[in-house]
Amino acid sequence: MGGTTAASDGPTPTMSVRIFSAGVAACLADIITFPLDTAKVRLQIQGESPVSSGIRYKGVLGTISTVARTEGPLKLYGGLPAGLQRQISFASLRIGLYDSVQEFFSGKDKPATLGNKISAGLTTGGVAVFIGQPTEVVKVRLQAQSHLHGLKPRYTGTYNAYWVVANTEGILGLWKGTSLSLTRNVIINCTELVVYDLMKEALVRRKVLADDVPCHFVSALVAGFCTTALASPVDVVKSRIINSPPGFYPHVHDCALAMLTKEGPTAFFKGFVPSFLRLGSWTVIMFMTFEQLKRELMKSRQTVDCTT
Repeated sequence: MGGTTAASDGPTPTMSVRIFSAGVAACLADIITFPLDTAKVRLQIQGESPVSSGIRYKGVLGTISTVARTEGPLKLYGGLPAGLQRQISFASLRIGLYDSVQEFFSGKDKPATLGNKISAGLTTGGVAVFIGQPTEVVKVRLQAQSHLHGLKPRYTGTYNAYWVVANTEGILGLWKGTSLSLTRNVIINCTELVVYDLMKEALVRRKVLADDVPCHFVSALVAGFCTTALASPVDVVKSRIINSPPGFYPHVHDCALAMLTKEGPTAFFKGFVPSFLRLGSWTVIMFMTFEQLKRELMKSRQTVDCTT
């Protein structure tokens, strides 16, 4: 049984419990860490266009304080509704279905191999991207837009952004950057879930830590760092592609080449620190909440079954 669902002190969570717990845990993690995500996006698109903003962002805290000071604190949560919609449609599936798909590949009541875990991560990550990509496009657009220096915001709100993108770029505009999101999220899903799974199993099996909060914290922190390191270059290009006007980058490789020639190789790691702070803290909060919520829901279900 996969480490993300195995519980040492209770029944195995059902698929519905896993999906619900993953969605709630992901939304909570998003609310807490969203300013870090906004800082990451601003740093990633910096240098893309000389007219995009007269502000130069420096570092994570510097970006957060600059945005809060010049555009207001609420701007740090620009795109949050789309972000929560993304977690409900995306994270709940890629995380909640992971163990069920892993069991499908390995066979019922058989231990999953590393190949089974990776296959499960690839499958759930890929399916979730196609369903949740419109929410990703709107989230990034709203995080990136600024009203400074006379620039008129492209969108007035979350649903306006969906409408404007669909009407000006076609319905497929809502799936802009899908190939990059697919690449990025397959990397993230496989690394995040598989590393967490393997780390947790190793700590419990070797009796370094019990299957509880400290174990979940350490496993999630390691998974968050590994995920950020592998996904950062793709994440930066994805943010640039999604935020660009129609036709600005004919192909993905045009964006990557422009970054390399104009800004150098380090451009692919722009926003790395906020990416790790965001993804690392998001991963820790999400997995710790996910694990505890699953257990509490299964305990409640047991109690209901006993009373009936």
